[in-house]
Amino acid sequence: MSDQPHDHPPLAEAPPDCPHCQKPLPLCICDSVTPLESRLGLLILQHPQEQDRALGTARLAAQHFKTAVVRVGLSWPSLAKALGRAVADPARWAILYLGSAKAADLDPDSEVLALTRKGEVAENQRAILKSIDGVILLDGTWSQAKALWWRNPWMLKCQRVILGPRRPSRYGHLRREPRRDGLSTIEAAGLLMAALERRPEIAAALDASFERMLARYQEVEKEHPELTPRPKPRGKPDRRGRKRRV
Repeated sequence: MSDQPHDHPPLAEAPPDCPHCQKPLPLCICDSVTPLESRLGLLILQHPQEQDRALGTARLAAQHFKTAVVRVGLSWPSLAKALGRAVADPARWAILYLGSAKAADLDPDSEVLALTRKGEVAENQRAILKSIDGVILLDGTWSQAKALWWRNPWMLKCQRVILGPRRPSRYGHLRREPRRDGLSTIEAAGLLMAALERRPEIAAALDASFERMLARYQEVEKEHPELTPRPKPRGKPDRRGRKRRV
């Protein structure tokens, strides 16, 4: 028996991550994104456990707006702290939180609907939505978004909105949403920002980027399955708002 050590093929090194979208470089589409000018601010609060590098869209959504901010965490003392500003009025910011409300039940004709603190349709929809200075999105599963909502009491001062999208999420079979009106973060950002600014080209740009991201994912999945792990089912919320498997 030889005393010489056995030769083993070198292990393939994992590809580096993009510093912008934080995806492995084979999944990155950042070179195709052109930042847009926008009147509204965009703040994305991401639950620490929702950092899905393969199919997550929070950072890709933020890249489309020059002043967008992404924060990862569970709680912030105020909107101003989350934004990194000295002052910010939460009453002039819209926060997307579905909860148990469904736009299809409240007003089937509206894609964006402002609610009262009781979860009812607010009066003077046009005036309310016109006065918004910025948009807050909660990036995470159903239960993770609920955790962010309850850990940040200042969110109750924001103008809560829900969405009634005309079509389901483009994720399709890649990531099953618990409700038909559940969208990816980039789709929600596009729909909401476009509606509030009355600029359909915003939604068109973000939807196009999302479709490119999904196409890239499916290409890479065939050659490098280790970079595209299949996500677990996101489940359906039970009556207490918790997620259960289906």
